[in-house]
Amino acid sequence: MLKSRTFDATGEHMARPSTPKLSTNAIADAALGLVDARGEFTLPQLAKELSVSASSLYNHVQGKGEIIELMRGRAMAEIELPDLGQVSWQEAVRAIAMEYWASYSKHPRLIPLLTSHTVRDSTTLRVYDALAEALALAGIEPGRRLQAITIIDSFVLGSALDAAAPKIVWEASAESSSYFKEALDAGLADSNRPKATFELGLDMLLGALGRQATADSDGA
Repeated sequence: MLKSRTFDATGEHMARPSTPKLSTNAIADAALGLVDARGEFTLPQLAKELSVSASSLYNHVQGKGEIIELMRGRAMAEIELPDLGQVSWQEAVRAIAMEYWASYSKHPRLIPLLTSHTVRDSTTLRVYDALAEALALAGIEPGRRLQAITIIDSFVLGSALDAAAPKIVWEASAESSSYFKEALDAGLADSNRPKATFELGLDMLLGALGRQATADSDGA
């Protein structure tokens, strides 16, 4: 049986593509591009971006919810986890939080889409596993451990949104106090304000977690 061959307009043989046109990675990347640009995406928009029919997407994903999880995984894949056997728990939490913040600072418009979906992506869960292990090494008991992970999560994502805010985040009015105006004059003059603020907050958070670990240890 003769195998079919593909030719271009000149009659020259054309090799078939070695990879399929669609893949979950290609879908996630295209969807993330739409979200970065527009803050949202629809399946028809995504299909148009990929030059395929909307029905073709369903050969690779079940729907929008799965695509959002794929985008979460693409963002979290940028995080390089520390070796918990080589660093202190504080250094581990700091390193994870810094990379987490850096990744989502690039994709702030993705954050609102994530809040209504259960985290199931394995690439993302490995980050939470590492945080849980670091906090366990600190001596924080399981119930507090989940609270600590939630606090870290909320702080990082909120700080990533701040990093994407306009340079003038607040504008004082005639009724604003002198204390607030002084803070604005001093703080907004710092071009590195979002990162410096995040690092200060992270220092405070790690200090509070250290005190909680001590309290849990004393209670035990």
